[in-house]
Order: sequence, then C-alpha cells, then structure tokens
Amino acid sequence: MCGISGEARFDGTTPDADAVTRMTEAMRSRGPDGEGLWSDGWVTLGHRRLTVIDLSDAGGQPMVREDLGLALVFNGCVYNYPELREELRAAGHTFHSTSDTEVILVAYAQWGEDFVDHLVGMFAVGLVDRTRRRLVLARDRLGIKPLYLAGTPGRLRFASTLPALLRAGDMDTSVDPVALHHYLSWHSIVPAPRTILRGVRKLPPATVRVVESDGRSRDRVYWRPGYVRDPAHAGWDARDWRAAIGDALRTAVRRRLVADVPVGVLLSGGLDSSLIVALLAEAGQPHLRTFSIGFDSRHGEAGDEFHYSDLVARAYDTDHVRIQLSNDDLVPAVRRTVEAMTEPMGSHDVVAFHLLSEQVAAHVKVAQSGQGADEVFAGYGYHQPLTQVPRAEAAQTFTAAFFDRDHAELMRVVGPAHALDVDASRDLVVAELNAPGADTALDAVLRLDTHLMLPDDPVKRVDSMSMAWGLEVRTPFLDQDLVALAAACPPQHKIAHGGKGVLKEVAREVLPAEVIDRPKGYFPVPALRNVDGPVRDLVVAALRAPAARERGLFRQAYVDTLLADPEQAQAAAGSNKLWQLGLLELWLQTHDIR
Repeated sequence: MCGISGEARFDGTTPDADAVTRMTEAMRSRGPDGEGLWSDGWVTLGHRRLTVIDLSDAGGQPMVREDLGLALVFNGCVYNYPELREELRAAGHTFHSTSDTEVILVAYAQWGEDFVDHLVGMFAVGLVDRTRRRLVLARDRLGIKPLYLAGTPGRLRFASTLPALLRAGDMDTSVDPVALHHYLSWHSIVPAPRTILRGVRKLPPATVRVVESDGRSRDRVYWRPGYVRDPAHAGWDARDWRAAIGDALRTAVRRRLVADVPVGVLLSGGLDSSLIVALLAEAGQPHLRTFSIGFDSRHGEAGDEFHYSDLVARAYDTDHVRIQLSNDDLVPAVRRTVEAMTEPMGSHDVVAFHLLSEQVAAHVKVAQSGQGADEVFAGYGYHQPLTQVPRAEAAQTFTAAFFDRDHAELMRVVGPAHALDVDASRDLVVAELNAPGADTALDAVLRLDTHLMLPDDPVKRVDSMSMAWGLEVRTPFLDQDLVALAAACPPQHKIAHGGKGVLKEVAREVLPAEVIDRPKGYFPVPALRNVDGPVRDLVVAALRAPAARERGLFRQAYVDTLLADPEQAQAAAGSNKLWQLGLLELWLQTHDIR
C-alpha cells in the first residue's frame, strides 16, 4: 500500500521532477516507510512506500526491470501474486524480489495490456513501457485504490490523491458545476471521471488507459459483471446460493490475509465485520486482533455499538481493543479529517474512521473491513421497494428514495455562476439505470450502487482515512469473484430478511443470532449528526468566510435562512444540509483553493 505519482510530457520537454517530488512528499502518510523517484526523459515517476509485502529494499519503488524495458509505481495489493509468480516462472520468467510489485511488471511483460485480467486485488498502477514509449495507467475492478489525473496541453500528471496534484501546482482549480450538482444530489458523491475541481479527473474503476508519448490515449474497460441470471445457476435453490456465496466469501477473506505483517479487523459490531471475524476464526486464524470505536451519546442517540462488538470478540476470543473517545476529541479531529480527504466527503462517519484509523495504525499495518456488503447484497432500505416495481421504473423509484435534493431545489441552493440548465444528476442516473445488462429494477440499482456510487463514497472514505495513518484496509465484500456471483444471484435471495438475506443465511452458520437479527446500525457519531456546539461553529465560520462569499457556490439567502432557523438546523434534514455545504467550503478553504 503506497502513494504513487508521476508526470508525462508530450511536447518534447523534460518532466518537472520538483513537481513530482512535491506530489510524492504530500503523500508521506500513505507511505511512511520509504520513497523513490525515477525518470526516463519523457516520464518521471514518484513513490511513497508502506511495507506490507517483501519488507526488504528489493520490493522498493519505482521498480525498474532494465531487462524487460519496464518501470512501475503501484499502490495496493495483488492477493494472488504467489500463484501468478509460479505461473510466470513456469513461462520462463525470473524474479529478483518476493514482492507483488514485481509480479505486476512481469505479468505485463508476459500478457501486455491484458495483465490486469490476471490480477486479483486492489490496485492503481502507473507503468512505463520504455520500448513502446507508453505510459499504462490502470485501476482495480471496484475502484478501491484511487488514481487522480490532471492534464494540460503537452502534459499529464497523476497521483493517488487530489491534494498531491494541488501541491504540484499549475492546474485549473475552479469548481466543476456538474460535479457540484452531483455532490449536492447524492450525499456528497462525485463519481468518476469527475471530481469537484474542473482540472482534475479520476481514472474510472476497471479501466486501463494507454497513453502514447505524443499524448494520444485510449481506454479499455476490462471488467463489468452482468446483473442477469446465468443459465448455469438455473437449478439452484436458496441452499445452493447460500453455499456458493459462503464459499466465495471464505475465499475472499482468506485472500486478504496475504501479508508479511499481521492483519487485524475493524469490528463495528454489525453483521458484515462480525462475519469477517467469524470466518477468520473458522479458518483457524490465531490471535486475531479486532478494533472498535465509540463516542459520547447525544440527545438519546447511542454513540457506540460496543455491546455487539464485545459479544463477537468474546465469542471468537479475539485480542480486542475498544477505543472510547469523547466529543471533545471530535472538533480538532474534524480539521485533521478534512485535511486528509482526497475529495470533500459529507458523511458524518468519515471523522470516526479517521480517529479509528489513527488508533488502529498504532497496533497493525493491515486490517480487513466490512465495507461494500450493503451495496453488493441489497442492505439499504431503499432497495426493498425496488422488488415491487417494473424494470422501467427503476430510475423514478431510486431518485425518489436516494436523492438529497431535486433539480428545482438545487437551483435555489447553487449560486448563479454554478447553476446548470439541465438536471445533470438525474440524467446520469437514468442513463445508467436504463442501460442493458440488468434484469430487474433492483439489479439495475445494485449495479449503479456497486460500480458508480460505491467507489466514491464508502470505499473512498475508508481509503482516505486509513491511509492518512499508513493503515492498509482490505474489503472482502468487494472481492471480484464474490461481486460477480452476487450480481448473478436472483434478487429475492438478496432482499430477504429485510436485506442481505443470503448473507444472513451464511452468517447463521457461524455467528450468534443476536448479531444477525439486530436492527441495522450505522457508524454512530451523534455530535456530528446533530451539527451543534463547536462543530456547528466550525461549519458556520466556513460558510461565512470571505473566501466562501467570493466563490459564490451557494446563494447567500439560502445559507442565511439555514443558519437563522435553529429548529430546522437541528432537524436531521437541516443538519445534513448544513454539514454538506459547510464541509465543502471547509475542504476548499483548507486546501487554499480559490
């Protein structure tokens, strides 16, 4: 797990090594164990290293194989690298390290641009083919590892974080009105390829981009499961699906144990993380370390789920760490969290993940987490009604349940300079949901959730907050084989038992019923959900700052009304809207974006 960066020049000039150095240094927290810089005339690569596999210098990056004419920077982990290494050795290749990084290099030497089809894992790759004078950029299937791009005439820069690109300078930092529309519509989500800034884009998940030395480029989307029924499963009943999903999840959990350092689990007490603990225990993983976090209660809302996490820790005799923090810890943490965000993220639990990662990183370098289960296995409340509507009504049902604001309300929020004549967010959702390759309304929405929304909400949140402390988090529920199997699973098996039905049936084989049948929980941070006290003061200051007025993202009358109505501001909807607007301004001001 690392931070990668680079610059390619297409105009005959030399890449700015100082800019690459600044980008690399900005990602020190992602890779506190080492750094490197390499140049080949038209491309310069930078790297920060977190040692997880092959702790020796032989695993350092940028990794160069002169005999193959290849150089590479890589962020992530290839879980099947031992098997791939043996396959490549059998094909006649040699290795000089025990790292997964070198396996990627040799895989490209063997299979060319199809190398990604052989990788099982999470990754962002920048590879220089020195013979063909190409830069090959690639991102994993579910977008777990980020890759940000900033292009100008004659130049392309890339990095693991957007703030790293800002450190390099010389880019368009104005707010993208379409991205702003998405941010205010979808719980702060801005899906690839856009970011909140005009001058920065993201390589979409499951994409290989080949960039020639003259600046021409082409993309290949190398993976997209079908959300349709597979004839091979035609005779399966609920028991068959439970067995198949259970086997795939067990494989996914075992895959994510590959490391030369200990692997822990972020144990919230919910079904998903508890199931990971149970399956690791079932596999005989000794001395498993688990971690839970809790905060002060507020207005009758509990600030922790320790009852459930303690229950699981006792049931499987884990080495459990319970982290209890007070509301006094939150306000300074909000500022540090905003600094760590690769993009503005309005979810309240992002601060909790930042604080949790800080504590966990003091004990382990790698942890597994339950993110993604709700999107893959239909765990949200808005999934339930979708089984009752025809395929053609998927968009109408989803937008009514999911959108924070419709286009008409957005036009009352957004300043004139950033307003759009078209409903860009609804148009994108309708196009995605109406695309072929999904049998039912629920299939279409789960495809949207998993491949468009998820990479830029929970996945981005966990990666940003964990890597701010040099902690690698792995997500078994986003295993490519498990996701493809779940996509083919008939909706009734996923929607059963209030959502995640087939997953709950798998859990009944290993977990106490109290954990499975409990009400659905969320990461509780009452002080942030209510946006009051010092947290409210921080948000208000950001919205009233001169920089906010000059930028004019939001109509001042709307902001004044929201701030002047204490009852509305304390209501759930009002708190969320206040936090969402204030968080965006706070992020822009923190990174000195004008």
